[in-house]
Amino acid sequence: MTIFLGLGLAGVALLALSLLFGNLLEGLFDLGGLLDGWLSLPVVAGFVSMLGFTGTIVLGTTGLGAGAAAGWLTWKLSRALMRDQTAATPRGDDLVGAAGSVITAIPAQGYGEVLVRVAGQPVKLAAKSKVPVMRGTETWVEAALSSTSVAVRPVER
Repeated sequence: MTIFLGLGLAGVALLALSLLFGNLLEGLFDLGGLLDGWLSLPVVAGFVSMLGFTGTIVLGTTGLGAGAAAGWLTWKLSRALMRDQTAATPRGDDLVGAAGSVITAIPAQGYGEVLVRVAGQPVKLAAKSKVPVMRGTETWVEAALSSTSVAVRPVER
């Protein structure tokens, strides 16, 4: 409780100093405009003082019960978030067999671009082919050459 009361009093003192010597103090701690607006000295001083006085009031009226309850809720929430699992991240081999369409023509010797759907998301990749492929042609991915390029072949119907 003493720490919170000290924070409250220090915040009030800093607020008074910022009102009396605001331009001088902000000039000493000038970080290229970083301390303007939301991080100005009066705002920070008001936040620190309210944190201290609110902490003192809560601790004085509820004792350790409120802190224990907040700690327990924080522990339960962090456990729930740690158990949250996501799907596996797609790898280069997951591209093999994916359908796509050419968005930049692919020359016989060089790279073009294809738009492929990976895990439901459109991904633009550099593409290489053994034969020239025109823009708009539907393709299949034959191999993943790197994380950003694939070998494709045109779909024959």
